[in-house]
Amino acid sequence: MSTAVAKAKSTELSADLMDDMMEDAGVGTTFDANDLLIPFVRLAQSLSPQVNKKKPEYIEGLEVGDAYNNVTGEFWKGEEGFKVIPCYQTTKYLEFVPRESGGGMVGEIHANDPILQQTRREGGKETLPNGNELVKTDQHFCLLLGDEGMFQPVVVDMKSTQLKVSRRWKTQITMRKIKHPKTGRLMTPPLFSCIWHLKAVEENNDKGDFYNWTVNFDSMVGDADLYNEAKSFRQQIEGGMVKTQEDRPPVDMNGSAGAHRTDDLGEDIPF
Repeated sequence: MSTAVAKAKSTELSADLMDDMMEDAGVGTTFDANDLLIPFVRLAQSLSPQVNKKKPEYIEGLEVGDAYNNVTGEFWKGEEGFKVIPCYQTTKYLEFVPRESGGGMVGEIHANDPILQQTRREGGKETLPNGNELVKTDQHFCLLLGDEGMFQPVVVDMKSTQLKVSRRWKTQITMRKIKHPKTGRLMTPPLFSCIWHLKAVEENNDKGDFYNWTVNFDSMVGDADLYNEAKSFRQQIEGGMVKTQEDRPPVDMNGSAGAHRTDDLGEDIPF
């Protein structure tokens, strides 16, 4: 799994040194899939621990409405956003212990599990028969594009009020057509051939103010190497070689299996 690739040589390194590095390219960077962690990029809300100086998750300089990487701490101003190449999308149903009972993720429920038909609506939440909360989330696996040809694999997960944005994004992807320059034939381009621009926008409902995503088409991928990297990332996901934080069995403070305290899903977003 690639974590970042430079498309152009850094001007801070000599050509001779870069030649030596090219001979050793990739040495020591291959790890077992279970050792790798795909980061999530999420929007900071007013109750997010990442904007609270008293919390260990605090990210200096991060403000409400900014997007942040939950592993590296890197962040992007919400009004500026960032560009991504979506490579794969899946919908997951996650079981959580209610926050008032200690909070924490229990695990994933399969989409065909009949228990999903036994939930009850309580306010803005779906509750399972055992009292735990059911959270539906669309996970978009993307290559997030940076400066000078750099990129990083991330997951942009959308849940609760963000699901409407996810549905709109998937609709735009399905409806997009391009014409072959030689034959004139129309085709639906592969998911990983398009670049999209994600930004934050402020919204509100009866629960209060919050930030949501806005997604707009930017351009087609114009670089063959980048296109192949995006295609390869999709193939790795389909082959089960890529895991997200929520894919791992949750552990408690004693290291045993079970629910653990987490704010990874940003549960402070109003429904």
